[in-house]
Amino acid sequence: MPIPEAIERYLQQRTVDASDSSTSTWRYQLKLFAEWTDALGIERVEELRGYDLDDWYSMRAGEVAPATLEGEMWTLKKFVEYLERREAVPDGLAEKVKIPDVDDEDRSNDERWSAPEALAMLGFHRTTWAAFATREHVMLELQWVTGARLGGIRALDVRDVHVDEAYVDFRHRPETGTPLKNGRDGERPVGIPPSTAAVLERYLKKRSDVHDDNGRAPFLPSQRGRPTENTLRVWNYLATQPCKHSPCPHDNERDTCEYTERAHSSKCPSSRSPHPIRTGSISWQLDIGLPPWVVAERVNAHIDVIEQHYDKTPARERMERRRRPFITDLEADLEDPKP
Repeated sequence: MPIPEAIERYLQQRTVDASDSSTSTWRYQLKLFAEWTDALGIERVEELRGYDLDDWYSMRAGEVAPATLEGEMWTLKKFVEYLERREAVPDGLAEKVKIPDVDDEDRSNDERWSAPEALAMLGFHRTTWAAFATREHVMLELQWVTGARLGGIRALDVRDVHVDEAYVDFRHRPETGTPLKNGRDGERPVGIPPSTAAVLERYLKKRSDVHDDNGRAPFLPSQRGRPTENTLRVWNYLATQPCKHSPCPHDNERDTCEYTERAHSSKCPSSRSPHPIRTGSISWQLDIGLPPWVVAERVNAHIDVIEQHYDKTPARERMERRRRPFITDLEADLEDPKP
């Protein structure tokens, strides 16, 4: 069986019990593996040998962080186990897929958008009239104060944004193309600070009246309706480039830098994709005093994950958290926009 065909068969089987975002991640990881084997002239799964899997491990270990490598190798192991069940490869081959021994420190040091970077960018949007309440600004505000996954941001309709009551409502609607990662368990209202609600209210007043193919009104539409997740990623790359408000940290000129173009925006070393924004938001929410259980509910993650990978607060400070208000702590010290 050709390797790309085997990958598609495997992914089709997994779609029964996995979310779209998980399947998309596995497809990307296995696509990298397929491209690598193709470059080596390995075309069919029955040609795979244990030393090929070792070579792939060694190559990726020099390119990605330990936590990323761990995820990629687990994906490959599950794929090879599937091939074993299909009797497409010899039994025992999956056991030769090496999984790195990643300690908690390496796993918790996942890439994240730092709070100083994020607040500087939000401050730029809030104090620059031309940038205030634009699509880019609104998307970053929502991602930062809610810590939501990209699929959740994409799923928001206008009806899900309640500016008067200062909250957004994440809803699972797979029948019309916007599932949440955890299905019905991912549904939740999430409070936002008044300053963010004001930004969203201003945006709604000038939002184009656009509907998707299902007749729904996406809160963040593209010209053609509801944007794809890839389009949202590009918006993130473009929105998080620090040269918008400060000199380029890479000594480029913004007017001539190719990274400011849509097609090359992901190449900017300082731009951020959705995942680092989410992880940065989670760390920030903990740092400003929200208890882990509150953050876990807001971002739809297990509390043990929050406590293990993000919460570095001393015990005394954790006690103090219980005395602090929650939503008001999300209020960043930023000036109002000036016309």
